[in-house]
Amino acid sequence: MTTAFQQGPQSVRRLVVEVVDARNLLPKDGQGSSSPYVVADFDGQRKRSTTRFKELNPVWNESLEFIVSDPDIMEFEELEVEVYNDKKFGNGSGRKNHFLGRVKLYGSQFSRRGEEALVYYTLEKRSVFSWIRGEIGLRIYYYDEMLLEEDKPPPQHHDEQPDQNKPAPGPVVEPPVPIEQCVPLPHSPRVVLVEPSPPPVVQVPQDPPLPETCDPPPPDMQFHPEMRKMQASGGERVKILKRPNGDYSPKDISGKKTVTDSERVHPFDLVDPMQYLFVKIVKARRLAPPSEGPFVKVRTSSHYRRTKPASYRPNEPTDSPEWNEVFGLVYNKTDANTATLEISVWDSPSESFLGGACFDLSDVPVRDPPDSPLAPQWYRLEGGTADQNPGRVSGDIQLSVWIGTQSDDAFAEAWISDAPYVAHTRSKVYQSPKLWYLRVTVVEAQDLNIAPNLPPLTAPEVRVKVQLGFQSQRTRRGSMNHRSLSFHWNEDLLFVAGEPLEDSVVVLLEDRTSKEPALLGHIVIPLSSIEQRIDERHVAAKWFSLEGGPYCGRVQLRLCLEGGYHVLDEAAQVCSDFRPTAKQLWKPAVGILELGILGARGLLPMKAKGGGKGSSDAYCVAKYGKKWVRTRTVSDNFDPRWNEQYTWQVYDPCTVLTVGVFDNWRMFGDVSEDRPDCRIGKVRIRVSTLESNRVYTNSYPLLVLTRTGLKKMGEIELAVRFACPSLLPDTCAVYGQPLLPRMHYLRPLGVAQQEALRGASTKMVAQWLARSEPPLGHEVVRYMLDADSHVWSMRKSKANWFRIVAVLAWAVGLAKWLDDIRRWKNPVTTVLLHILYLVLVWYPDLIVPTAFLYVVLIGVWYYRFKPKIPAGMDTRLSQAEAVDPDELDEEFDTMPSSKPHDIIRMRYDRLRMLAARVQTVLGDFATQGERLQALVSWRDPRATKLFIGVCLAITVTLYAMPPKMVAVALGFYYLRHPMFRNPMPSATLNFFRRLPSLSDRLM
Repeated sequence: MTTAFQQGPQSVRRLVVEVVDARNLLPKDGQGSSSPYVVADFDGQRKRSTTRFKELNPVWNESLEFIVSDPDIMEFEELEVEVYNDKKFGNGSGRKNHFLGRVKLYGSQFSRRGEEALVYYTLEKRSVFSWIRGEIGLRIYYYDEMLLEEDKPPPQHHDEQPDQNKPAPGPVVEPPVPIEQCVPLPHSPRVVLVEPSPPPVVQVPQDPPLPETCDPPPPDMQFHPEMRKMQASGGERVKILKRPNGDYSPKDISGKKTVTDSERVHPFDLVDPMQYLFVKIVKARRLAPPSEGPFVKVRTSSHYRRTKPASYRPNEPTDSPEWNEVFGLVYNKTDANTATLEISVWDSPSESFLGGACFDLSDVPVRDPPDSPLAPQWYRLEGGTADQNPGRVSGDIQLSVWIGTQSDDAFAEAWISDAPYVAHTRSKVYQSPKLWYLRVTVVEAQDLNIAPNLPPLTAPEVRVKVQLGFQSQRTRRGSMNHRSLSFHWNEDLLFVAGEPLEDSVVVLLEDRTSKEPALLGHIVIPLSSIEQRIDERHVAAKWFSLEGGPYCGRVQLRLCLEGGYHVLDEAAQVCSDFRPTAKQLWKPAVGILELGILGARGLLPMKAKGGGKGSSDAYCVAKYGKKWVRTRTVSDNFDPRWNEQYTWQVYDPCTVLTVGVFDNWRMFGDVSEDRPDCRIGKVRIRVSTLESNRVYTNSYPLLVLTRTGLKKMGEIELAVRFACPSLLPDTCAVYGQPLLPRMHYLRPLGVAQQEALRGASTKMVAQWLARSEPPLGHEVVRYMLDADSHVWSMRKSKANWFRIVAVLAWAVGLAKWLDDIRRWKNPVTTVLLHILYLVLVWYPDLIVPTAFLYVVLIGVWYYRFKPKIPAGMDTRLSQAEAVDPDELDEEFDTMPSSKPHDIIRMRYDRLRMLAARVQTVLGDFATQGERLQALVSWRDPRATKLFIGVCLAITVTLYAMPPKMVAVALGFYYLRHPMFRNPMPSATLNFFRRLPSLSDRLM
């Protein structure tokens, strides 16, 4: 018997791919044309468009509709759109249709119906040897359709071929839109707004990535939906779902490289070579008429640039100006045969043409390192109009033109076409200043002019204040010798000093007996006159006369610059260098770290732009050791490609490389001189996790924690290699050496003192790099150095607690396993453990080898689960995925707090509750330790008598019986069957719990 149930309406999601047109396809029919058609594949469903006969710019305006089987995982589904040449309409060779290109998209890039836009995607290669060009215009959207049970379509088999003659279901296709009505956006893929029905826009619902350093965008700032989507990277859906950290895990992109190993050229073998047309303008001669400020224009079919006017004395025309400027223009091989380079000289005040030269780009030489630089040559200017000789040659210009890559020597100083603001967009290499610890030991002061009218029984309070730049410290109160009326301190004060040692140490003696301190005298000591030491040898103290009057007394100081310490400017756990300041103590390098910064994908808009669009001007900063590198700024691009490679010497593999991405605001110096650069995210890579001589090409998510929560800003693609011999004795010996230099152990620094010195060194590094050109902002340096890592955070406290729990998890697991053994939950395992225990007791020589063999087997077992790629930021470990908003607001609060009193009181009460729990746990630990001490302290005489008597009985028993028999008896007693056990606690545990502690003495 069957029962019919009333079925309600069901929702079916449909995906519509509107194939609009394609541009500049490759001819592959043997007759200079192609007959293209499009095949779309989604979730096992394959649809085909009609063929356009002999069209390199075909227009389809066809809709291909698919059924989404599971809308919950649609964002992980892959849509593959391929373009083929139909060989039935041409004379192309081969049995298969010719491949013209493809596009891979993911569900995270699809828009809901009504929010779609026409997007032009660049056709990609299928393999390294494919020859592909052109782009295809697609409009992709989805919608949910309500269906009754009887209206549900029958299931479609994947091997079923669609009927080409049957029109595809879906909405009515709009007529084609003229190309003149399409306005491309300045980033890839190009989103085209179609008039007169533009796609709707939505307001940005989230706050800016950095409320601390970046002002939020204007309230009316709007973005197109396609800009708000992150471009998904390659990989199967199953792999994405199985990643332990979700969408925030790094991904291996080594299979996406489009350049073969044979095409790579040393030393830039980790990045894709990018060709540039370099034009070096040196000088000119015999210009007619002479000009006060002549300049040069450089023009190609796609680029235009002019030099700065030659600077000479005002009102003094010259006929031999000098410029010495280099331009790097993005070079396109497809236009090399038809493009030309025009170089012309112009008069600055009158904008009159003085002459020019023209070059055919097909004849320009190619320079590959390590070739020597191309020598500039003189070229005759043509087309000039001199006053005396109209129409004749008006002078010569000295220049050189060549085609090179980013490895060219001129790349760093050249004006790059994709980074127009030269002053703040060039790629640069910076060096941190050489930092020293300055140790000032205040020993004694004599002959001080102390105020005579002191109250009886009142000792003067004299303190010494030492200043070095922005750093200031004060000694404690000095002890007075009443016989000699001298003051003694013997106190060390540490400061951070940076080279060049041009500052001076200011020593002030203050009488703080009264409410208003009185200055007793001062000393100014130049840093260049202070002795330097690299070990613990003794430095003699010196007497210095105080200034400020006829004779103010003298003070004895011991000053030295400590070169045996490493001045920490990073957190110790993420430090990139542990070498001491003195170069004489450096050990040889153990390898070379190579970093290839390929580019970024799917960056979010960071600033507003005209027309409601956003933009991002991203650059990358990498820091390792004392060397900082900065890539050029790629302006107005959400998918910037840098392809720059850098190297560092590695002296200790147990160090960390830090790479950060920032949005450039200083490039707009005229409108945002004080606007800091916004952080987009950073990645840390520990060098010791890299295998020797292996290239890791991975994509890492760029994550930023804001007041509103965790935000993914995009992805960065990096290629890293640690080049060193695998088992070099020097490399292996590093693991047995101390982490810090020798002086850190002979004369260690306190934790609080080390944190204060680290803050001073961070500030000095930021000030030093801010004086460079282009400058690295203080917000960039502080973010790269984790200057705020010591700030209180409830989120970090929880993360550290769970780290401790994870560390102790193995001990808890071992205890549970032993408990299961002794309770005979698995009798076979328990019997085997009895046998193993007997063997180890009878042959005790096997205990230590067996333990080490067990550790070896554990290591071999875990080799199967070793990380395949270097790990990035872990959001789950950081407790950043589900954090309380109030805790985040507290983490980003200033010091002192700027919040209202009621919020501060609420947070204070919450902190008191947490501290109460910690207080209870600490008290429990103290109680257990005090009970151990109470065994022999006779606080409880009866307990101590019992303990001593039991110890005496055990001593006699062990002397009388063989130790192996005792060990076997104890082991079998511990592993006895549950039927012989008492469910109540043992007598030993009861005795221990009854021992007294000191908790009853607490008030």
